[in-house]
Amino acid sequence: MSVEKEKFVKEFKKRLYTFVLKLIDFINNLLQDRVSNRLSDQLLRSGASVLSNYVEGQSSYSKKEFTNFLTISLKSANESKVWLALLKDSKRATIQKTAWFLSELDELSKILASSVLKCKGKR
Repeated sequence: MSVEKEKFVKEFKKRLYTFVLKLIDFINNLLQDRVSNRLSDQLLRSGASVLSNYVEGQSSYSKKEFTNFLTISLKSANESKVWLALLKDSKRATIQKTAWFLSELDELSKILASSVLKCKGKR
């Protein structure tokens, strides 16, 4: 792996880790009602899955396995957008509090999607 690629992987992993830490704090400060708890549980699972699948993919034994882990990470990022939108639209979280997360997930999704396409030789 080139030095440039190693640097990207390290920085991207750090970015994902920071995202999950901020997500934990965000979820911890939500209203504590039945719907909020259910949505936030789903959000935590999908949000943490973005990081965990990316990290797991780094130790893949094949390009195909690596691509599969990146694809799962991408799907988890997209799923997280749904849970955040539901929290926002059901007024359990404000637009201001969800805006950063939705924006960050859009960027992370684009990076992951580009990586998946590159691994599949379509880019």
